[in-house]
Amino acid sequence: MTIQHSFTTSMLSILREEFGEDGDEIFDRNELLQYLNVKTRSVSRGSKSRGSFGNLYAIYVLVEDYIANKFDESGDYSNYEGARFTVLFRRQREFLFASKLQNHALNHRLNQEFR
Repeated sequence: MTIQHSFTTSMLSILREEFGEDGDEIFDRNELLQYLNVKTRSVSRGSKSRGSFGNLYAIYVLVEDYIANKFDESGDYSNYEGARFTVLFRRQREFLFASKLQNHALNHRLNQEFR
């Protein structure tokens, strides 16, 4: 059972626009999208709602690195040394409300929580 909240509708709308009738199945079967859905529950609750967006920022900078290195096109990152932590961490702190983020999301928390 997928958690449904106001932002779920936006996510499904984007997927349906991009992938047509396959959008719902992609949403239901993709674990990363399910994780993002859970983590975005507080998005539309207003400024008094305390969302924990550190892990979302970590995912974003990792995806940015993936795309910047064109792994989305080649699919081969077996020889990739990996991203530099300091570059990812600095980029993550550029986001709104992220200037005081600590290193937890990029180190271990994201992996544990996703698992």
